[in-house]
Formats: sequence, structure tokens, C-alpha cells
Amino acid sequence: MKLNYGILSTSSITPRFIAAVKASKDSQVVALASRSLSKAQEKAALWQVPKAYGSYEELLLDREIDIVYISTINSQHFHYARLALETGHHVLCEKPFTLSPEESRELFALARRQGRFLMEAEKIVFLPVMREIKDRLWREELGRITMADFSSSFAPGYNSWFFDAAKGGGPLYGNAIYSLQLLQFLFQCPVVKAQGLSTKSPSGVEDQFVLSLLMENGLLAANKTSIRSQTCHTAYLYGERGYVEIPSYWKAREATLYLPDGSQEHISYPCEHELVYEVDHVSDCIKKGLLESPVMTEEMTVSAISILNQVKEKL
Repeated sequence: MKLNYGILSTSSITPRFIAAVKASKDSQVVALASRSLSKAQEKAALWQVPKAYGSYEELLLDREIDIVYISTINSQHFHYARLALETGHHVLCEKPFTLSPEESRELFALARRQGRFLMEAEKIVFLPVMREIKDRLWREELGRITMADFSSSFAPGYNSWFFDAAKGGGPLYGNAIYSLQLLQFLFQCPVVKAQGLSTKSPSGVEDQFVLSLLMENGLLAANKTSIRSQTCHTAYLYGERGYVEIPSYWKAREATLYLPDGSQEHISYPCEHELVYEVDHVSDCIKKGLLESPVMTEEMTVSAISILNQVKEKL
């Protein structure tokens, strides 16, 4: 039996998520909601979704829906994730999961009481290329990894809320979280110190930042993200005897290993819809009766938002 998704929001990521669900093993989208019925109906027809709702609350009353995917603006994640759990649904919520560690803890506790699965949607830790990189790093093929560097840039597009701090706007929440979660996944240890610098947009929200991180294992990492300049959109993991280059790391399909003997090895996992891996993972977890992902854990979610908040307070 297929897992039935209901989607809250017609945001820019929604059509990509729907395409990934369609490409998944055993999930399907049965309904979506927008803040207006006409918008929901328009998008449902465009994306071939059977049912459309003109409010998020109305969708949550649909008993055909097994799991709710939340892709609203950042500041609404906590409210609607709580409502979805209270109405008996499993929940997959976009990053940043919430805007405080206390809210995240509250949601995971509620999910356990409700007997429902809950996970932050963080595709980067489910990409096959990242899993292979992790295996090879743990075999120390490049020696111990001591430094990492991440760069990204993008245009916020039509998302006016992106420049509103009260709505959780700014690139720090949306983009630094990729590197934070990836580092935790690859090295299985926490970040112990973080600091950052930024420039600000006219609204006061950062428009570019440089984030420096120190991990418990001694690894130093930097994340540079801008909506003003073009970067190389690449991650580098530097080891004692070689390094890894990962283009478009947040959605990576490939990477190049620069090996100790001076040779290079290219690894590739072609995929049209990279979100499909997390969709399949969620389905597998629910089939097994799990309430939490063994990969994208509560501790990773809480740790990341705690660090981002500490940095954001001082930007």
C-alpha cells in the first residue's frame, strides 16, 4: 500500500518534491493546500494532484492522508507540524525544522506521544554520493579529514518573506544548515564552536555570511553563502593525504576524490529527482514502525538550529 502525502504550501520546492514522490518506490501525493482555494486548484491541476484545499487546516482533516509534508515559510513550521501531529499524521518538515531548539524538542516529544513518525527534510544526508564519501572517509583513504570548505549562492526569487527576520528569513537558516547536517552525518560528532560574519540587506536580514565551525574531532570548516555574488557552488573536504571535491554539494550527484598517489577518481550517481532518496527513507521508516529516522535524528536537528541561533544572535 502506498503512503499518501498531503502537502502544506505551494512553495517553490513543492513541484520538485511532488516529482520525487512520483519517482519513489511506494509513495504518492493525494492532496495539497494553499492559502487560497483558487491557487491550490490551479497548482493541483498543474502538478496532477487529485485534491486541493484552500486552507492548511482543512487538509489536516483529510483522513486519507498518512503523512504531511510542510514547506511553508520558516516561521510557520512549528505551528503546522504540531497541528499535523495532533491530527494524527506523520510529518516531514522542511529545513530549518523550527526556529528554536525548544520547539524542535517539543515536536519530537509530541510525535512520540502520538506514535507518529517525524523528521526534518534534509536531503543531503540521503544522497548516495554522500554515503559513499562517508564510507571512504571512515576507511581513511585520504587520511584524517582536518578541514572543510563550502560555498553557495542563489537568488531568493519571488520569496519576499526571505527578507523578513520575523518569518525566519535570510540565507543562514536555509543554507548553512546543509553543511552543518552534512558534517554531523559524515563524521558522527557535534560542532563545539561556531562564529560568523555577515553583511546585511536593507531589511536587516543577512544577505551573505561566512560561518566558521570547529567540530569535536578537531575538524575546521567554513561556509560562505551569498545572494549578492556568484560562488563556485562546491564543497571541499581536505584530508592529510588527499581531498574530495563535491560540486553543488546540497544536491550532489557526483564527486571527485584526489587520492594520495596523485590520481583522481570520479564517483557518480545520476538521478533526476534527488529528493527521492529521503522520500524512500521516510517510507521505509514508517513501514518499520519507527518514530524517528536513524539517519536524520532529533539530535542532529536540535544541534543545527542551536548553532544557527547562537551565530545569528551575533551577526
